[in-house]
Amino acid sequence: MAKILIVHYSMYGHIYKMAEAVAEGVREVDGCEAVIKRVPETLPHEVLEKMGAVEAQKAMADIPLATVDDLAEADGIIFGTPTRFGNMCGQMRQFLDATGGLWFNGSLIGKVGSVFVSSATQHGGQESTILNFHTNLLHHGMVVVGLPYSFAGQMDNSEITGGSPYGASTITGGQGERMPSDNELAGARFQGAHVARIAKKLKG
Repeated sequence: MAKILIVHYSMYGHIYKMAEAVAEGVREVDGCEAVIKRVPETLPHEVLEKMGAVEAQKAMADIPLATVDDLAEADGIIFGTPTRFGNMCGQMRQFLDATGGLWFNGSLIGKVGSVFVSSATQHGGQESTILNFHTNLLHHGMVVVGLPYSFAGQMDNSEITGGSPYGASTITGGQGERMPSDNELAGARFQGAHVARIAKKLKG
């Protein structure tokens, strides 16, 4: 079995919804398993309370926490993060900053890496977040995979939607009121299956 790890951070549940869709796509590929884990929270409870994120965090509390060793054990890793000023969130940054030992040992060289994101607005830095994230994957020697145009949903101009050749994405709205659309979830599923097929071939 090719093991695809979906490691993410989700404050209000949008990225987690996308992660579930990514996992569905992975499971569509014979011989591949999907494992969803989350990176540790770095914000204190009182800050999460002020941000109105406590209930959403409680709903996701049963998702296992990822460790850097989990990355080494996977055949492919799909990272999910909300956008913060055109870059990944601090929780994901802190997690990746702890992977120096993996880098030193070359533990991720040749593994498939991919990224999906969210932002509050349509032009909120989704593409720059993924591209900035890719530099981390390249430093680890990973094989970077995006969302090809064979996913026709990113060519659809009939609605406001996330998704680009760099990876699946969703728009959350300024108050987090918008959950991922059907098209955005379809892009996430497509990306999961696409990564899984490539990881399976490389593992084979």
